[in-house]
Amino acid sequence: MPLLLLAIAPVFAIILYINYKDKYEKESKKLLLYNFILGAVVSVIITTIIYYVFDIILPLADHTSVFQQFVKAFFVVGLTEEFSKYIIVKLFAQKNNAFNEPFDGIVYAVMVSMGFAATENIFYVLEGGYLTAVLRAFTAVPAHATFGILMGYFMGKAKFSNSRVLLNLTGLFFAIVFHGAYDFFLFIDFIPGIWVGAFISLFIGIILSRKAIKKHQENSVFK
Repeated sequence: MPLLLLAIAPVFAIILYINYKDKYEKESKKLLLYNFILGAVVSVIITTIIYYVFDIILPLADHTSVFQQFVKAFFVVGLTEEFSKYIIVKLFAQKNNAFNEPFDGIVYAVMVSMGFAATENIFYVLEGGYLTAVLRAFTAVPAHATFGILMGYFMGKAKFSNSRVLLNLTGLFFAIVFHGAYDFFLFIDFIPGIWVGAFISLFIGIILSRKAIKKHQENSVFK
């Protein structure tokens, strides 16, 4: 039980933070819960299926190949996981009437991302123990939040734009790029010191996320 609580604590800390930042028109707790559950269950199922297909058509067995780890980070893990979140935000949240201002893109994308992160974190923490729980609380879970914020920023703009397809795909693109960069530097840890790149990527993602939140706050129609 303590491990389980440690696994989900950073997830709910981020959810509370995003809810606090949604200053002018709070979303329905019921709808937020739906998105969280969809992220925790449906996006994980989608990811698992796509991973299985990739393992068949694109086996990446050489863990010391920088190129293979690049492909794995960006086109397998990054693309698969972010697409599984994106499709839920696009088909479920973005079409809902409650999605009535650009900031809602951030809120719902983070809820889906935190649902996914919760499921993922539980598995990692139960297997790795307390040290894994602490490390992931300050790395992987916040990283998933930044991917969601960057995706949601553009999907929030897309809902109220004539360039919806372009903006939606831009959000997906940035989520994939930052997710891929974060994982890539961790995957090639056989190169001494290269793991620092993951933290630089995360740091940049956090800075951009804060700017994205502030931008949508300033432009809220409910301000």
